[in-house]
Amino acid sequence: MKIGIYGLEGFSQGKSNIVDERIKVLEQMFKSAKRVYIQADIVTEEPFLKEADGIIAQEGSKLVLIMTDLEFVETRLERSADEQEKAMLRRFKEHLGKESLLSQLELSEAEKKAVSGYPLLTLKPVFFAGQADLENKEKLLFEAYNSFGYISFFTAGEKDAHAWSIRKGANAWEASGAIHSDIQRGFIRAEVVGYGDLTKDGGMNQARSNNHLRLENKEYTVQDGDIITFRFNK
Repeated sequence: MKIGIYGLEGFSQGKSNIVDERIKVLEQMFKSAKRVYIQADIVTEEPFLKEADGIIAQEGSKLVLIMTDLEFVETRLERSADEQEKAMLRRFKEHLGKESLLSQLELSEAEKKAVSGYPLLTLKPVFFAGQADLENKEKLLFEAYNSFGYISFFTAGEKDAHAWSIRKGANAWEASGAIHSDIQRGFIRAEVVGYGDLTKDGGMNQARSNNHLRLENKEYTVQDGDIITFRFNK
């Protein structure tokens, strides 16, 4: 995933870990050889922010973002000869004129396709960071990541304690594909235990004894913090 940084100092363009403290606990519990965090591509240059999945901006910059998008919309509206596009842009202009982010609008699939190349910043989820947030950039990235509609699930064993990123609402079959297409192709079942249950139980054996370890099918909606072992045909 890509996280855009707008108007904030102290961030470097490149890869950065989404540090999740739960991995450290799993690493100790499973005596894993290493921990593997989710990685995000940090984008700091404004022309490339349109590629980001979400944007972190300074608290108080909402109007600046809105005005930037409004300027683009008005210019595009003047030049467009496509009536459908013009109707959509008028809706955007009205919405932005109410000092609202475009991400709050529901778009049809056709509209999403039409705007995919537009450099509209407020079409993306925006996390507004206060001064206190900037004092802990690891925590800021983690909170922003979650606010963008992503959750994390884990796999854990002797090799590693590994965090994986999926969209909120993804099912077990989709989650298996985040690890490897072969697992997704041969999916049989997902063995699932929630992070809270596992840590309360103190380990997988006790979680199994307490019936906290469940077998789920491919339609199961993965929850943030689930520890999953996928059963699949090789």
